Amino acid sequence: TGARPRPGPAPGRREQKKGLQRELKEEFEGEVARLSQLAASLLADPTSRGLEVAELAIRTAMTKLGGSLLERLLELDTGYCGPRTDCGNGHQAEFQGYRGKIVDTVLGPVHLHRAYYSCHQCHHGRFPIDQKLGVGDSSLSPGLRRMVARLGSQEAFDQAHRDLAELAGIQLTGKRVERSSEADGERVRVAIEQQAEAAISGKVVPLLCHREPIPNLYIAMDGTGVPTVPADTEGRRGKSPDGRAHTREVKLGCLFTQTIVDERGHPVRDPGTSSYIASMDTAAGFGSLLYSEARQRGLSQAQRVIALGDGAPWIWNLAGEHFPQAIPVTDLYHAKEHLHGLARLVFPVTTEESRGWLAARLAELDRGDIDKLLFAGRHLRCPDSQMEEVEKALGYFEANRQRMRYSYFRGLGIFVGSGAVEAGCRTVVAQRMKLSGMRWSVRGAAAIVSLRAQESSGPTRWQEIWQWLPYQTTVA
Repeated sequence: TGARPRPGPAPGRREQKKGLQRELKEEFEGEVARLSQLAASLLADPTSRGLEVAELAIRTAMTKLGGSLLERLLELDTGYCGPRTDCGNGHQAEFQGYRGKIVDTVLGPVHLHRAYYSCHQCHHGRFPIDQKLGVGDSSLSPGLRRMVARLGSQEAFDQAHRDLAELAGIQLTGKRVERSSEADGERVRVAIEQQAEAAISGKVVPLLCHREPIPNLYIAMDGTGVPTVPADTEGRRGKSPDGRAHTREVKLGCLFTQTIVDERGHPVRDPGTSSYIASMDTAAGFGSLLYSEARQRGLSQAQRVIALGDGAPWIWNLAGEHFPQAIPVTDLYHAKEHLHGLARLVFPVTTEESRGWLAARLAELDRGDIDKLLFAGRHLRCPDSQMEEVEKALGYFEANRQRMRYSYFRGLGIFVGSGAVEAGCRTVVAQRMKLSGMRWSVRGAAAIVSLRAQESSGPTRWQEIWQWLPYQTTVA
């Protein structure tokens, strides 16, 4: 890119626009006439490919024409602000000339010629028009970044690059898709953390869209591992045979509401009310994000708040800290898995006795009669060498005793299972982050799960992000 030999903005801006309008009209009419002839000849083709070739040719031509229109419109404003302009740090930056830049857009690449200013005190330059257009430190337009972020959050980057080429005629390498997606995901993550910090400190009061009280607001939490590069698991202990960790945990929160029960008295989740928060931060950091999301979802208007989890201590610590008013419910299906594990420990071989014992304990668990379950478990006849493991298994039920009152919970008409967040671990995290051969950096994984959680929270949330995100700086 070289300096353009112009000392300032082009004169006669109004006349220039009128002239451009005339040129574009003539160009458009000529292109339409040419495409009409081309389409007519292609559609006359006796083979079935005539329509396919015609529509792709028209799309390519119209996209190219649109790119030319966009480029020429952008030439009308070079960002020239006079011989000097504010550098952003209280100094004056001086005009140095014009420099070029290629920006990829949804209409193809366009060339920009922008006024360049340099600050001799800060020792950095700036292009005023870049910030105005939302392409500061970026080679992708805001519209294309949005497309790339959606694809990058949904599928492997190489597949996203192929889909962009096939579906939109846009040529970007998989690496550029990766860099742009992760950069925007990182900005989403930082923005969400800043919102949470403001909510916790009371600097921001959410503008609630709910006018009616919310009967039941659920806050479900879980964690799942994401495969990461060795550098991000070094020194960490894991469950693999070599004792080393090969994954890092993504903590996922799912919030939804429930208003009615069905004819059998089973709770029914309100359609389209699920929103997600995903983080690779510590439990404390994740808790702040979850609390902020709950406030936006109408925590203060909820008649009843229910915290759902699998029994992990970090979940109940967060629930107690941020949602002390919540009814804590340990997922019934996880509790049954623990009970089956206890039965296998005590009865290695399945017999009529073991089946009867397990059936009786499952019935007690289903009723929420944990005292009877614990009594029966502690009066089992087993070797002393097994007692420590048995006590450890029973400790799960002891610790979650008050969170396992399932008969009482059913009477309230609320969920006793955390299926919503379990499904979220599969659809929000695993389907994108845990495919064969994938290894993530923690930074990259945190960025993509942040994007993916927002994209999975419905079209309204995705629209809200892109009201401000395109004008944040990124690199691609």
